[in-house]
Amino acid sequence: MDLHLLDEKQVAEELRIKVQTLRNWRHLGKGPAYLKLGSRAIRYRKEDCEAFAFQRRIDPNGQSAA
Repeated sequence: MDLHLLDEKQVAEELRIKVQTLRNWRHLGKGPAYLKLGSRAIRYRKEDCEAFAFQRRIDPNGQSAA
């Protein structure tokens, strides 16, 4: 198994948002899927972050993301 896991700082940098935004999203049940390893370690799969971003794609010609 080859997991490419990112911590919340890396995800925030990739998505160009604040770490606190990711924390808020987790609290609200939003944002990219994540893994909780142990009692405090939160990690994200790169693939899940990419999928999350692409699901929010808006086509100005009216075509939604597939």
